[in-house]
Formats: sequence, structure tokens, C-alpha cells
Amino acid sequence: MGYFQRHKVLIRYISEHLTRSQFLILSGILVGLSAGTAAIILKTAVHHINLLTTEQRHFFNYPYFNLFLPLLGLLLTVWVVNTFLRKKDGRGIAPVLQDISQRSGAVPKYKMYSQLIASTLTIGFGGSAGLESPIAVTGAAIGSNYARNYRLSYRERVLLLACGASAGIAAVFNAPITGLMFSLEILLVGVVFSDFIPLIISAVTGALLSKIILDADILFDFASLREFDHTNVPLYILLGILAGLVSVYYVRMTKNVEHFFHNHLDWNIYTKALFGGLVLALLCFLFPPLFGEGYQSIKFLASNTPEEILKGTFFNFNGYNQWTIICFAGLIVLMKVFATSVTLSSGGSGGNFAPSLFTGAFLGFFFASAFNEFGLKNLPVGNFTLVGMCGILSGVMYAPLTGIFLIAEITGGYELIIPLMIVSTSSYLIAKFFEPYSMDIKSLIKEKKVFSENYDDNIISLIKMHEILTKEFEPMSEDSTLKEISAKFRDSNYDIIAIYNTNHEYKGFITFDRVRKLLLNRDLQEDIKANELMISSNIRFTEETPVINIVEVFDQTDFRLIPVFDGNKLEGFASKSLLLTAYRNKLKLTIS
Repeated sequence: MGYFQRHKVLIRYISEHLTRSQFLILSGILVGLSAGTAAIILKTAVHHINLLTTEQRHFFNYPYFNLFLPLLGLLLTVWVVNTFLRKKDGRGIAPVLQDISQRSGAVPKYKMYSQLIASTLTIGFGGSAGLESPIAVTGAAIGSNYARNYRLSYRERVLLLACGASAGIAAVFNAPITGLMFSLEILLVGVVFSDFIPLIISAVTGALLSKIILDADILFDFASLREFDHTNVPLYILLGILAGLVSVYYVRMTKNVEHFFHNHLDWNIYTKALFGGLVLALLCFLFPPLFGEGYQSIKFLASNTPEEILKGTFFNFNGYNQWTIICFAGLIVLMKVFATSVTLSSGGSGGNFAPSLFTGAFLGFFFASAFNEFGLKNLPVGNFTLVGMCGILSGVMYAPLTGIFLIAEITGGYELIIPLMIVSTSSYLIAKFFEPYSMDIKSLIKEKKVFSENYDDNIISLIKMHEILTKEFEPMSEDSTLKEISAKFRDSNYDIIAIYNTNHEYKGFITFDRVRKLLLNRDLQEDIKANELMISSNIRFTEETPVINIVEVFDQTDFRLIPVFDGNKLEGFASKSLLLTAYRNKLKLTIS
């Protein structure tokens, strides 16, 4: 018996001697350790690749050597994904949300390692994206497959999925509350839970593991902050509004670049990666802070050493002044979005979490520094830099609480809690006004493929067509008489008859209830034909039709059956009674 098999047997033995709550707590710890370890491996690998490339620059005229690194990273990522991962990179939070709503929380196994490999190559070599989304996907896959391995229920599977994501995010920032909020705001939207203890424990486990293992220079934290000045509240509101507008720009620029790469560039994957890598290389040549995650640049801004971001650029000329830095920061706000979009659309792997923090930091710095240079007010630049991070994260990810607690935790206190609340709320409301749904799930929400705030719709989305489809019907010709129809019902166990014309084309259906009252009238037995009794309509569905569409038809009409086709072939009928039964069963599943 191998190590993993012995481990599996041991866990199952322990589960038989623990209560459900005790086993879930133990599972939360184990998933937290696994996801936290994965996060540490990914973060450390990218950090050391960056160190290696940084050291090599001393032998070249930086930034010229930097031209080739993002390009190399994109090409390697595409090659590895297509050669070794069989085109399964498993990137993005949206597919995980779809796994929760459409596949009962079953995340494919390959997602436990695919993002570790792909994002390490992309971001390690300078791709302008973030590690947080890959870490969340990896953690979610670990939690889901742990639950599947031990045959846990749907609710427990989704809970442990969220535990894995929470632990991963908590490990990256050494911020357990942030990990918890990330799962609640992004992964568990529309999911009702009462058992939060395993989720909390997983986040704490991931953060503790990070604290013990990760070096201080890998972690993302700040110490130098000025006290909150209530007279700056109007300016924080203004920053929040600006952050909301920049967030809308972020979302729409991302969609436009993605649309361009996918719909207008009729090239193979390697040519797209080559083109994207060259564009990204040029951007990093002009704006070196766009290289990689960019957390070091954020530290320069927040620690009042912004001149560091000019090193290696054409802006670093003799006699540059504060306005040079401010204008450079403003350009970075616009260009980071473009750089991230190009990285991901051309085949790179990563997420928008870190880029949104980066964009927010530069926006906050630009805003406060410009006010100070104009002499309008003496604003604490470090504070506005950090609060700006929260603003863009809230507006892009639609996760205001995640943004608030992230900044609060990485600054080691809640000194900025009021401005964080002001900016995150303002930005979120502005962004949601222009874009009702976050960019990751906008299309999936419209297709009813992920959960929303509407709990009824979420329950319905769990129902599959085969659960409400009855194939118990008898075929008959439209010329059949009532007598023949009655005989068919008598000799069959079915209460539905499908009516066809002479060309074997479906025309409608007859139910036993429809003919019941006519059975005693012998005078009508030969006079009434099937085409006079049948129920027909232009409403037809396929087996791929979302069940929510069928529910809408049932709500708007008095139909109890709707035909479902495979091409021109009648497969069966979607049944209202079966739908209600399935709804009750799913409801029990989610609240048990």
C-alpha cells in the first residue's frame, strides 16, 4: 500500500470516529495546509525567477535584456500548456464559479497543478499579471478534490473548495481575514452557509504557514502610515469616484484587447504569443514598473521613495522634478491595464488581482501628489497610495470587503479603516452603475451559468435537463381518432401521446387529462381527430437549453409540458411536475 493510499485510509478511519463538524474542521486544516503550501511554492518560485533575471541584468544594458524576458515567458507558457497540459491551463476564477453552479462544486483535478506551472512561467519571466487568481484556483481545486475523494456532500464540497481558495489568498498576503472575505464575496455569491468554522480555520492555517515559511521580502506589507485626518474625507470620496471610473476603464480595456486577440487576429497560438510578447516587451522597455507583479514599485510609492520607479527609464534624466514622477505614474495607471490585458489575451497565465492593486496604488499616488504639487492641500501620499489599491480592487473584482481588510491587514492595523470604507464603497458603486457584473462573470451571468444574488435562480441552475425530462410517451398520427387515442392510453402505461404528421414531423402532444372528459361520449369517438385535441406551440427546447429558460416559460404560460428536441428528433418533454420535484431535492441538498 502506497503512502497516499495509507493516508487516505487513515483519514477515512478518523472520519468514522468524528462527528461531521469535527471532521470538517480537520478537513479545513488539511486543505488549508495543502493550499497554503501550494501558494508558498508558487510565490517562492516566481520570486526566485525574478531574482535570477534581475541579477543577470547587471551583465547587460538594462532595460534591453528585459525585452526578451516577457516574450520568453509567454512562449514557454503556451508551449507547456499545449504540449504537457494538453491545452488545459485551468485559469480564471469564472470557471471555478461555473464548477460550483453547474458541476456541483467538482473542480477538475488538473487545476491543482496547471496554474502553478503556467503562471510561474508567465509572471516569473515578467508577464504583467498576478498570482492571486492562480493561487485561488489551485486552492479551490485542492479543496474540491479532497471532498470528492472522501465522498462528501455538495455543500461540504463547496465549503472545502472555498477553504482552499481562502487559505491560498491568506498565505500570499499573510492575511487570514482577506482570504475569508475573498471566498465570501467572490466564490460563495448566492450560496447559503452556516458552517464557517472550517473556512476560518483554513484561512488561518494558510496565513500561519506563510508567516513561518516565507521570507519577509516576499511578503507584501507596510509600516509607515500617517494618522487619518477627517478633513480629508471629501478627497477620499473624490478618489473613490475616480477609482470607480478607472475600474470601468480597466474592465472595458480588458474586454477590448481580449476581443481583438480572439476575434481579429487569425493567427496560431504561438504567433499570438510572439506578438503579445513583443508588445509587452516594448511596454516594459518604456515603463519598467510594468514588469511582473509590480509589488516592489508599490512599496517605493508607499514608502515615499517614488524616484525609484524612474530607474532604467527614459524619464530618468538630469533635472527631472516631482511633476516628472507624477506624470509617469499617471501613464502607468493607463498602461498597466493594457499590459495585463495583452499578457493574458496572448496566452499568458495569471489574474487581475495584483494588477488592480498595482493600478490603484499608482492612481492614489498620482492623485495625492498632484494635489500636493498644486498646493491645494498637504495630503499623506502613502495613505492615499494604499487606499487607492483598495479602490481599484473593489471596482474591478467587485469585492469591497476583500479590499478593505487586505489593506488593513498588510498595514498591521485599522488606522485607515474609515478612508478604506469610503473609497472602496464609492468605487464599487460607480463601477457597478456602469457594469452591473464583474468582468470575469458578466457573460456567464447572462447565460445563467454561475450563481448570482438571486437564491431561487441559483437553485434552478443546479437542475439539469435530464432531471426534468420525461421520455415516457407514445407516438401517433395526427389522423388518429379519439377511439384510437383512448385505446392507446388504455394499453400503455404512459399518459402522453406525441402527434406526428404523415412526414413523421412532430406536430403536438395529447395528455390523458385532455381526453378524460370525452371518453364517455361515444358519439365523438370517431368524429374527433388527434389534430383537434393536440396541444401545439412554437416553443421548442433542446437538451442544452438552460433550465432557467424553461422555468420562465412555465411561469408565463399554463403549459405543464414542453417538447425537447435533438435536432428534429423529439427527445421527450420537460415536465413541470418533475421540475418542482427536482427543485425540492436541490433545496434539501443546499440546506441540509
